[in-house]
Amino acid sequence: MQPYEERLTAPRSWWFIAVLTGVALALILLPLGTLPMLGGLIGGAALAAVAVSSYGSVRIRVVGGALVAGDARIPVEALGEPEVLDAEEARAWRTHKADTRAFMLLRGYVPTAVRIEVTDPSDPTPYVYLSTRSPERLAAALKAVRAGQPG
Repeated sequence: MQPYEERLTAPRSWWFIAVLTGVALALILLPLGTLPMLGGLIGGAALAAVAVSSYGSVRIRVVGGALVAGDARIPVEALGEPEVLDAEEARAWRTHKADTRAFMLLRGYVPTAVRIEVTDPSDPTPYVYLSTRSPERLAAALKAVRAGQPG
């Protein structure tokens, strides 16, 4: 089995909003002249694009016996069985079922998720919630690593 890797990228509509942010700044600076307007267009769109890219480009990986989600690196031995969540169940775990102590790599634009209990008794985190477009593949990769297969 190949190692699991997924990049959660922002939806196209967010990039369109970044361009609109540049246009809005250009219109605000229009009374100051052409150069400030162009600077506002380019600068505003660039800053908004950086914000979209930094928030929307998180990676989830299963490598070297660990689950790497964003900046977190969790050994697979410290995790229980992964639970695949459909859109409805994922929404419930993002809202009324959520525990404030949980580690949540949450992206609202991704409807499905995986929930994994943390079994390490010294860790106060009850579970890990990961938004993912491929919950079955992520669960299978975690199970394969727990079973001792490479991946």
